Amino acid sequence: MSRIQSAFDKLKQNNRKALIPFITAGDPHPSLTVPLMHELVAAGADVIELGVPFSDPMADGPTIQRASERALKNGMSLRGVLEIVAEFRKQDVVTPVVLMGYGNPVEAMGWELFAQRCAEVGVDGALTVDFPPEESHEAFEHLQRHGVDPIFLLAPTTLEARVEQVAKLARGYVYYVSLKGVTGAGNLDLSAIEQKLPQLRKHIKLPIGVGFGIRDAETARAVAQLCDGVVVGSRIVQEIENSSEQDLLANVGKLVSGLREALDR
Repeated sequence: MSRIQSAFDKLKQNNRKALIPFITAGDPHPSLTVPLMHELVAAGADVIELGVPFSDPMADGPTIQRASERALKNGMSLRGVLEIVAEFRKQDVVTPVVLMGYGNPVEAMGWELFAQRCAEVGVDGALTVDFPPEESHEAFEHLQRHGVDPIFLLAPTTLEARVEQVAKLARGYVYYVSLKGVTGAGNLDLSAIEQKLPQLRKHIKLPIGVGFGIRDAETARAVAQLCDGVVVGSRIVQEIENSSEQDLLANVGKLVSGLREALDR
């Protein structure tokens, strides 16, 4: 059983919802990413989405774009992200880690080597934003061979035929993008999410996490009542951006603890 499946099974047994925070590897500095990951877990994270910085993050709003720019200036690369996960695993062999990024860095490394290295360092899942299911068969084979869960995005505009494709290929969980636009943008329409999720569940048996636009504890709690987990990225990255190095861990920990408390209330 994968770490991701184990985490969701345990949450379901305890009638709890997954908290899935996102941070960008290398932001604000590579030396702080592993301590930040441990802080997220201590504050109540169930799965960590670790962003692989990219020069043209088309799905991300300004906050995460700036985080990618800072990380790249710090010399962060896909190989560096994998090294960060290896370092994290020296102390934590339980918390699932999902790499979230774009196809170019993985294509440059090669899917076979990428999947092999993910397995070696303890990556549990890979979400490639601009890699649709129609083009994912080779990648899926390599990831599956090495026990890494391919995770896919679905959106409000996703057609039923593509939902069926994703249902066949996805492992771990499915990430539902709750609004049209980039990360951190717009206001959530809870009624639209409530209408959409039953349509997705007709085909998808995996847990469904909802993200994009969840910026506070009350919204996280409301969304969690409709799905299996909530993904919070831009708000956490904003906290990282606005914090001094001295206060960084405490500020992020306080924010994530508040989200956890709201989900468990």
